[in-house]
Amino acid sequence: MNVLQSIFLGAVQGVTEFLPISSSGHLKIMEALFNLSVPDWFDVFLHLATLLAIVIYFWKQIVEFFQVLFRWIGKKPAPEKPLIADGLCKTEEAGRRTIIAVLITTVVTAVLGLGVEKIKDILDEKGVPSKFVILAIFTGFIITSGLLITCGIINKLREKNIASESNAKPYNGITIPQALFVGLFQGIGTLPGISRSGSTIASGVYSGVDRKLAGDYSFIVSIPAILGAALLKAVKFVKAIKDGCFTFSVMGNASAVTQNGTEVVGIIPVIAGFLASFAVGYLSLFLLMKVIKKGKLEWFAAYLIPVAILGFIFINHF
Repeated sequence: MNVLQSIFLGAVQGVTEFLPISSSGHLKIMEALFNLSVPDWFDVFLHLATLLAIVIYFWKQIVEFFQVLFRWIGKKPAPEKPLIADGLCKTEEAGRRTIIAVLITTVVTAVLGLGVEKIKDILDEKGVPSKFVILAIFTGFIITSGLLITCGIINKLREKNIASESNAKPYNGITIPQALFVGLFQGIGTLPGISRSGSTIASGVYSGVDRKLAGDYSFIVSIPAILGAALLKAVKFVKAIKDGCFTFSVMGNASAVTQNGTEVVGIIPVIAGFLASFAVGYLSLFLLMKVIKKGKLEWFAAYLIPVAILGFIFINHF
């Protein structure tokens, strides 16, 4: 991969990581279409870039969660006003319950995610044809579309049933059943072509969470999920460096293999891909939060369904 290819893949990761259209699925499709080979270690850098975008975008809520946690541990009284009046920490009790929910969601996701990764490793060892993987991705696009469309329908029905703001249920944090449900869907979101963000936002709405808070929660719980997945791949990368499988150069391609089998990593292309993923990712996250507030997640199904249909038609070209 040269610099332009690194930037292109970083931009693809940035757009698709947050918009509910599956980042892993799109990266695999781009690899197949342009005959690129994206190593796991490069994927780690792209995910860390989008993780940085989440942390910067939600920094106020993250700070408030830590403040609630420290007050909880130190048994200190809550302040008169929350840092964010409309966030997940509207009250001290809500903040504490949501902290517990994040832990539960993360554990459920980790169990399912590790299971999915194990299955993927087994399939890779058996040499599953790439066409089969691409077919699974397009099927995942259809499943994601179904989640987004039903989420939109449920949200509209709920809004019709709430005659006034006084009839709406007060927010007291994410409940344990809701946390389990979101964790289940986030784990399912690790499957090819199924969007993690789409799955978690939809499951939040299904379980009764307000759509805006469901969007906030989706990305807050993505922090440990993305970090955990990146760390697993980073461990393999560090081990490969110690084993002498990698050498580094300032310029050159992001990834190139020498005659003796050593992989040369170009630092400049990797940095370019990281920056592209971060910048585009932040803009995509900003856009998605606007769409969530409007309750228009089903818009993305209008993109995924035609792409999936075209994919099924032209599957032999992959």
